[in-house]
Amino acid sequence: MQHRAKIQFSELEQSLMRNAEWILTKNAIMEKMKWLLQDCQDEQAALFSNMHSSLPAEIFITSAKISKGENYDGLPWLMLDYPRHFEKENSFAIRTLFWWGNFFSVTLHLSGKYKEQYAANIISQYDTLNQNDFYLCVNNTEWEHHFEKTNYIPVNKTDIDAFLQIINEKNFIKLSVKIDLYQWENLPEQVVSITKTIMEMLDQLPRR
Repeated sequence: MQHRAKIQFSELEQSLMRNAEWILTKNAIMEKMKWLLQDCQDEQAALFSNMHSSLPAEIFITSAKISKGENYDGLPWLMLDYPRHFEKENSFAIRTLFWWGNFFSVTLHLSGKYKEQYAANIISQYDTLNQNDFYLCVNNTEWEHHFEKTNYIPVNKTDIDAFLQIINEKNFIKLSVKIDLYQWENLPEQVVSITKTIMEMLDQLPRR
């Protein structure tokens, strides 16, 4: 029979296991973050209703969704998908993420037919992406969200040739903007601004 090493708890761990307040505070923060993402969704909905968009109707058929988890690299998270359309190999979503202890982010996620449909628009908007602090996913998987250099690189750190190569070699495109957690108070405004930039880029609408 294999014997397990004796379990030891550090002083910090012992202190935390006896203290319910920090878990209750964490739960309250997560609930408030959910409300904050709901505010983001409401602002996005108002934006979409005022835009004359030629984007695919199916991306708006499925209602917005706020997902929750406790263990992305060991930490809690919340994610708003709006608009969202996930179908086999074809994905179209704008994803607003809260990752505990790290950041907010707003990400355009395209794959399959949507990647093919909008790749040329995105390439033509290289300067816009550069000027608005977008990051481009360089990972071979489309399901990671961290901003380590194995996953995202700043568009302003690439030249147009490298940008074009990355876009063309993958069957998905992810473009993301990172927002500091200290900026939570104006998160809905920032999410709407980034969403508007994304929609105009894809739709090639004149900027107002």
